[in-house]
Amino acid sequence: MLTAVRVLTAAVLAFSGTAAAPVRDQQQWVLDALNVEQAWTVTKGKGVTVAVVDSAVDTGVKELKGRVTNGPDMTSGTIERALPPGRHGTAMAGLIAASGADGGLIGVAPDARILSLPMVIDDEPAFAVPPVQEEGVAPESPLARALRYAANHGAQVVSMSIGSYGPLRSEREAVSYALSKGVVLVAAVGNDGQTPYAKEKGTSYWSFPAGYPGVIGVAATDKQGRRATFSSDNLSVLVAAPGVEVPVLKRDGGYELSEGTSSAAALVAGVAALIKSRYPDLRPEQVAQALASSARGRPAAGYDDQTGFGVVDAAAALNAADRLTGAKQSVAPGMEHFGRGEDSPVPTRPGPDPLRLWLYGGGVLVALVAFCGAIIVLNQRKEE
Repeated sequence: MLTAVRVLTAAVLAFSGTAAAPVRDQQQWVLDALNVEQAWTVTKGKGVTVAVVDSAVDTGVKELKGRVTNGPDMTSGTIERALPPGRHGTAMAGLIAASGADGGLIGVAPDARILSLPMVIDDEPAFAVPPVQEEGVAPESPLARALRYAANHGAQVVSMSIGSYGPLRSEREAVSYALSKGVVLVAAVGNDGQTPYAKEKGTSYWSFPAGYPGVIGVAATDKQGRRATFSSDNLSVLVAAPGVEVPVLKRDGGYELSEGTSSAAALVAGVAALIKSRYPDLRPEQVAQALASSARGRPAAGYDDQTGFGVVDAAAALNAADRLTGAKQSVAPGMEHFGRGEDSPVPTRPGPDPLRLWLYGGGVLVALVAFCGAIIVLNQRKEE
């Protein structure tokens, strides 16, 4: 299955400037689309670690210096080796937590930290590969190892801008394990929107891990908030975020523009980090609810398989999360009309009924009085 793992960036475009100031100008539309700067008045993600399951992150880039912890190579479960910094992993880490040092690129959660969980992947993938059904029981996949490692080493959010066709049991179990530990899982839904299959069927192949239950699947939108044509459309889509001409960090420094659901997923992982920083006890399903219920540009029907519930709004998601902190249980968006139900009546205490005891006791007393009266009357008659 290793060769099936692919990163989900469709293309890297030329960047118009190399100085520090232009990158902030270039990324301003992304920050505005996600309403990030308003969210920063509340939190910038301090205290949260986001695991980036991707190619290795370049820790020498100025915006990431001192902010990245390197985990072991997830490709092999037995041999630890250092993987060289990757283009894709560095770009995604920057979107999540770049510090903005010296006026450079700034991430959605600039005070968060990155846990790099590298694996060998293809930075220049093809996207028209048909699904492959796995036969038999497979050993634990690199992604499954990464999810368990992240859950056991302090990550509150996992960003997965990768995908493969077809689910694996080891990954399903690892997803469940991470969710049970309170870890928020975010993944790109894929870039198969323009494949012949998608055009013919009106829907795209499912990509995993985005397709696993409990994972927040993210689609890509353009500068107008419309679904990017390459973005996969299927029911794994929960929300959307910018994925066209998004400025990212380059390995070894500098910037470039990216296109793909990879960037969209990393941006949403940053928003999830903001939520977990402010509300660390919020459960993964509640974080997903906060993101979905507060999204902007909601489809006319409330949901569709192209942009999900709409484009993520970081500030509104924080407000929604605040309301959920007092909730005893989460309710999926659109399901509120089912209500929470009435509380069951408190069960009666075991033992005899007090009222019946009084009635029984009163009856016995009346019987005794009548019996004693009868005896007195009989004795009086004998004396006469």
